[in-house]
Amino acid sequence: MSLLVVGLSHRSAPVSVLERASLSPDAQAKLLHDTLAAEPAAEAAVLATCNRIELYADVDKFHAGVAELSTLLAQHSGVGLEELTPYLYVHYEDRAVHHLFSVACGLDSMVVGEGQILGQIKDTLALGQELHTAGRLLNDLFQQALRVGKRAHSETGIDRAGQSLVTFGLEQLAAGEPVEDWAKGKRALVIGAGSMSSLAAATLGRIGIREIVVANRTHARAERLAEILGESGTAARAVAMADVAHELTRVDVAVSCTGATGLVLTGEAVAFAVGEELKAAEPAASADAAAVAGCPVDFPGTAVAGAAVAGFGVVDEALRADGAAAATPGVDADSLELHGSWAENTQRRLSRAGRVAPVPAGPVKLALLDLAMPRDIDAAVHRIPGVRLVDIESLAEASADAPMAADVDQVRSIVSDEVAAFGAAQRAAHITPTVVALRAMAAEVVASEVARLEGRVPGLDDKQRAEVTQTVRRVVDKLLHAPTVRIKQLAAEPGGAGYADALRTLFDLDPDTVAAVSRADLNDADVKNRGRS
Repeated sequence: MSLLVVGLSHRSAPVSVLERASLSPDAQAKLLHDTLAAEPAAEAAVLATCNRIELYADVDKFHAGVAELSTLLAQHSGVGLEELTPYLYVHYEDRAVHHLFSVACGLDSMVVGEGQILGQIKDTLALGQELHTAGRLLNDLFQQALRVGKRAHSETGIDRAGQSLVTFGLEQLAAGEPVEDWAKGKRALVIGAGSMSSLAAATLGRIGIREIVVANRTHARAERLAEILGESGTAARAVAMADVAHELTRVDVAVSCTGATGLVLTGEAVAFAVGEELKAAEPAASADAAAVAGCPVDFPGTAVAGAAVAGFGVVDEALRADGAAAATPGVDADSLELHGSWAENTQRRLSRAGRVAPVPAGPVKLALLDLAMPRDIDAAVHRIPGVRLVDIESLAEASADAPMAADVDQVRSIVSDEVAAFGAAQRAAHITPTVVALRAMAAEVVASEVARLEGRVPGLDDKQRAEVTQTVRRVVDKLLHAPTVRIKQLAAEPGGAGYADALRTLFDLDPDTVAAVSRADLNDADVKNRGRS
């Protein structure tokens, strides 16, 4: 079996595609179950964040695995396979390990060095353990990825190379002014009370926002977040989602990051809050031009969601357009770019100028930060005088030109070393069942010969019998010690998988016995997983 990852991210796909392909928690669970039901996969895990969707699996066939995982991603994301394929990337074996370790260190993040990805990787592992889709390989992989990420942050200055997405977003809203100066005296509205919204609220409090208002669909969670902010010295209060319209007229900044699958704030609602009109959109020359301007093309459910929100409020989960487009059969896995090369596509080659968040010509009445995927705030608000919107798309553009710290090279070195160590450990583990089977066979030989000796020399007392048995065992252990230690060392080297086969052949080991040892190891891993979940 071999590790395979198929996915798309902010580096390979436009935000409009990522928005449409986003997976709800229920969709992630269904994807994992269906992946295990597919023939090529024995284990599966899905890493779904606001700017990436990646499916990891332990597969026995590369091409069949790529085709199956790509099809499953398309089916569960609701984006047709033919449309999704140009944005997918594929990593295999050591390249897959290298990719995940780089992600864990923040090297592949929209803002290099941000640490939130570690929590998301932890959630991915927890879900795989809870659903029993992560076996020994993926447990080892994701646990090691967490350790590598923590090591990168503790041993290097990668944190100086980038910041959290929240901090970076606020800096973009400040438009060159020191964030603390920009925040002084301002009121802020935070919509949502999840991990990202909580981080945003804490960051706003830290930079000196005067008052924070928290709105959430579950009012108790909003109250709890407001209470925590108050304990840290920030003036905060919770309001119901129905009060968002009123609060938006009183604040200077609004940050939204909810789990809604439709718009939380429409352009018309924001225009009403600031007492301005939403200017008419300039006609797009093409579908591609519309996408570049920040208007998703053929966004499933847009019309339904827009009618439902009627200005404010979180769209109910039932409004999500989950109907997946029929997967296009016959797409050859060879058509995908392998080993992490990103596919070329028309949208990625279009000018990025239209996607950078515009700065209003006059004073900014309301600054909006949208950290949700799919988006919470209508991209059309940039046409409202006095409104500044920074969203995931504009953050991606701004971060593309951000300077890289010298520490990034050190992190890359850590990743390379850890990938080599992980590969060696996995190769060494591959031969362990064979070594265990060899020692089991040796123990059977010792027991058989001791029994035969007792038949020939029946007069041995218990002490003598024990001494003879111990002597024979010591002889066998000494004969096997050096070869088994050496073969584990050799197996850990690249191309060392063949040593297990050689050992089985030389000692005529029963393949069923070796397989039984492997199954026992997997069962032990499953028991441990249940203990963690």
